[in-house]
Amino acid sequence: MLRHLLCLGLLLCLATSAHAEDRRPWQAGVAKIIITPEKPMWMSGYAGRDKPATGKLHDLWAKALVIEDPRGKRGVLVTLDLIGLNREISQSICRQLMKKYKLERDGIILSSSHTHTGPVVHSNLNVMFFLNKEEQEAVLEYARLLEKRIVHVVGDAVGKLAPAKLAWNIGTAGFAVNRRNNKEADVPMLREKGLLKGPNDHDVPVLTVTDGRGKLTAIVFGYACHSTVLPFFEWSGDYPGFAQIELEQAHPGAIAMFWAGCGGDQNPLPRRTVPLARKYGKELADAVDAVLAKPMKAIDGNLTMSYAEIDLPFAELPTREQLVKDTESTNKYVANRARLLLEKLKKQGSLRGSYPYPVQAWQLGPDVTLVTLGGEVVVDYALRVKKELTPGTTWVMGYANDVMAYIPSLRVLKEGGYEGGGAMIYYGLPTVWGPTVEERIMEAVHARAKKVRGQ
Repeated sequence: MLRHLLCLGLLLCLATSAHAEDRRPWQAGVAKIIITPEKPMWMSGYAGRDKPATGKLHDLWAKALVIEDPRGKRGVLVTLDLIGLNREISQSICRQLMKKYKLERDGIILSSSHTHTGPVVHSNLNVMFFLNKEEQEAVLEYARLLEKRIVHVVGDAVGKLAPAKLAWNIGTAGFAVNRRNNKEADVPMLREKGLLKGPNDHDVPVLTVTDGRGKLTAIVFGYACHSTVLPFFEWSGDYPGFAQIELEQAHPGAIAMFWAGCGGDQNPLPRRTVPLARKYGKELADAVDAVLAKPMKAIDGNLTMSYAEIDLPFAELPTREQLVKDTESTNKYVANRARLLLEKLKKQGSLRGSYPYPVQAWQLGPDVTLVTLGGEVVVDYALRVKKELTPGTTWVMGYANDVMAYIPSLRVLKEGGYEGGGAMIYYGLPTVWGPTVEERIMEAVHARAKKVRGQ
């Protein structure tokens, strides 16, 4: 009898211990660091610029949110006021983070806001620039500094891990306009009359982190719209930079983090002035504050993550003869791309017929599924992913981990234009994507989603 009582007591203790572990709170840590270039260098995003940056409107930031679920599973989101990271620098950063901070590759998201008033980053969009040796060295020096600061800020966030509560909800902002379907000059009139055309994604997903005392420490939010209000020569985070400034001023002690949705074909219109950048930033911040003002939905359960790279095929590759001919093109960007591809052909012996495209998914508790896609993804993907997964609880991030090119849907690929293929020149890729681009990506999205959802 005594033996049975002892066994029963042991089982009760184990059950109580397991229950206590189930109730272990999430852990979170958040930090930020300035990444504004310290020396004069060229800006990225617009081919028409003819000189380096001349000043600063406001600082550029790298911000890191590290979260750890009750099981000790850890993930980090890094948001960057940058045009984008290329594969080489992204891989280097991830290797360092994995080595130093108990992270797996599927637990790292490197998200770029795609501001067009940030610096040239490594070889991203390298066909766009014609830099001398000194200018090229400044770009490489900045890339080295950037890596160090990103690794540092993640470590800072890891060091601040403490019990926290995560919550979410979704708001709306309406300033993004489909630039393929609406002439910029007509937008004010079309908006007033309710005649704007084209698909959009006006969702503003919001994730909050509060500490053990209930104090707001992080506000993470996304929106699908190009960061292209400002065309000038001063460093800035464009409208997302202003939105983050607004939120941090309104919520002292909290770090605001912006991630870009599938806004490859979405522009903030009208644009080209600082007052408009401030205006859109304020509108986005107000949309986030409207979410914060209503009940948030708690994130319980666990964090599940999955990352994969798929071979995304190109269309027919150019021959060496075609590339040689292109070096004589009157279009200096076509000629520059041809020269770079010929160099690659000489080193490698052939051009690769596909690109290792990153697709990732995080499941935050039982409700929120975050899908991340590389490149400048058009809005069709966000709409389709949400529809085919779970509308209302699925968030879709673009410009994540590797910004290698525009990512058109099959519709946009067939229509052509800048997003459909013209921009591949500036990214230095050999040709347009093949016709299976959308289905390949969607298959990968469903595979990642099933894995993180345990299906």
